[in-house]
Amino acid sequence: MVNSSPAVAAHAEGEEIEVLETTDVLPAAPEDQWKSLFDKHDPENSGCISTEHFRDLLAAYGSELDPHKLEVLIALADGNDDGKICYQDFVNLVSNKRSNSFRRAILQGSRQLRNSALREEVGLGLSRRLVRHVDYETLPREVDRKWYFDSYNYCPPPWLMLAITIAEVIVFMYYGLQLNCWVLQVSSPYFLKSPLPYHPQLRAQAWRYLSYIFMHAGIEHLGLNMAMQLLVGVPLEMVHGALRIGLVYVCGILAGSLAVSVADMTAPVVGSSGGVYALVSAHLANIVMNWSGMKCQFKLLRMAMALVCMSVEFGRAVWLRFYPPAFPPSPNPSFVAHLGGVAVGLTLGIVVLQNYEQRLQEQSLFWIFFSVYSLFILCGIFWNIFAYSLLDVKLPPPP
Repeated sequence: MVNSSPAVAAHAEGEEIEVLETTDVLPAAPEDQWKSLFDKHDPENSGCISTEHFRDLLAAYGSELDPHKLEVLIALADGNDDGKICYQDFVNLVSNKRSNSFRRAILQGSRQLRNSALREEVGLGLSRRLVRHVDYETLPREVDRKWYFDSYNYCPPPWLMLAITIAEVIVFMYYGLQLNCWVLQVSSPYFLKSPLPYHPQLRAQAWRYLSYIFMHAGIEHLGLNMAMQLLVGVPLEMVHGALRIGLVYVCGILAGSLAVSVADMTAPVVGSSGGVYALVSAHLANIVMNWSGMKCQFKLLRMAMALVCMSVEFGRAVWLRFYPPAFPPSPNPSFVAHLGGVAVGLTLGIVVLQNYEQRLQEQSLFWIFFSVYSLFILCGIFWNIFAYSLLDVKLPPPP
């Protein structure tokens, strides 16, 4: 923590301000007094002061800070890397409105925050180069990249996405051998007899709204989902952790199957596209929203490739849905789950990935989107209970 030191006094417009907490960077004071103090270093009334003036202010009025902690503080205050600190950022840092990033940086400020960009470091091992590559791919701020690079130690490893992918491959190989079909397994009359895929006639079996992700229509379906799941999901899990990524992934899966039950009521669902599209769309939207801060190489090309892969997989799903089924009247699987995943990624997913270390329960926007999502789930449940009978929907025969 910040070095404890005797209480010091600061003067703003002739009034003495006592330090209330030795952990404060500057003494506590009403906001109008902070404004007077800030204006002394902003004679032109531009609303910003330079980082050098901020250093002088800390030296004149604050407790002594460890040099490394001081670098952390200034890097966090100068979030735009323009050498200027605006008044609101100043108030947030010297008041109780400090961000979680600042609190964690001060609590563990003994680590050295490097002045140079991570790209300039040489002589790194393979594992550290991978960490550096991942943080440049996923984090928009240099201070967050440095924090992540210094603190990440592969414990725990990104197990969730790897475990789901391995389970999907095992299930696919099992049914491939059972059906003796590796391309369009969905055309087999025994494909939907599994206890895993979602089928409208079996919608009372609640586990099917999630378990359908382990069944895929064919090797091309599995291959595209695996590629996006590993190339996007694993790096995101390394940065944001299994809990956050699992939340987005499961929400996308559940939204996908419920969206099918509402918008494509007679179709079954297979494949992990709902969860995958939630992760990929949230990641791409985060890149677009923080375009200037993202330093990943060839980011425009990478985005284009991701969009092409998503479009190809979605186009395959649309083609398969309207292709004449091999065993009528059973329809082919729906593509609406993809759209449900995208909707989750562009709402709840963006909020979850926006700040990689801030607690979700501290974000009001997270609770707004989570409440909207919960309302959708509740409406989907009631729809499945009542709408099929009220609308007299003619369902395909059970598998």
